[in-house]
Amino acid sequence: MFTRTESLRDFIRLYPVITIIITIHILLYLLTALPIFPSKYLFELLAGVNLYVVNGEYWRLVTPIFMHAGFAHMLFNSFSLVLFAPALEQLLGKTKFILLYLFTGIAANIATLILEPLTYTHVGSSGAIFGLFGFYISIIMFRKTMMSRENSQTIMTIAIIAIVMTFVQSNINITAHIFGMLAGFLTGAATYRR
Repeated sequence: MFTRTESLRDFIRLYPVITIIITIHILLYLLTALPIFPSKYLFELLAGVNLYVVNGEYWRLVTPIFMHAGFAHMLFNSFSLVLFAPALEQLLGKTKFILLYLFTGIAANIATLILEPLTYTHVGSSGAIFGLFGFYISIIMFRKTMMSRENSQTIMTIAIIAIVMTFVQSNINITAHIFGMLAGFLTGAATYRR
């Protein structure tokens, strides 16, 4: 379930939504990293800045989901998607998967807007990725038969490690991680709870 054995061509064919998301990650990273583009302006235009959202720049609730603060940040989040998102894209289908991904990412950014200072600035797809983990946890709790015990243990272990690392590492949007996961869990609970 979480072992990738597909060729790149098969991965693109089987998981088009994840491929598009990762392509957006890479393109936005290049546009904001290479000096031939107005990189600083683009980053400032698309980053989540609470003060600007309050002043009507509502796209900043969405665009930070695809922006990253450096190559390592972009690579880690994209790699997380490659490992953990394909099973959900297959399970939910393209439309429901992208709705889940966007909903949990936006929920994480709304929580950041409400709970963090107006001066708070943030980027990264972590809130949406934690949303996927929250959705997996709801499957484990409400539809145990949908996942093997081994895969359930893998998800729970990684989710616990991710939560611990959220509070240990610096420069982490703790609010986005926690509320992204909560949004994913509640979405899954609404979907699978009898």
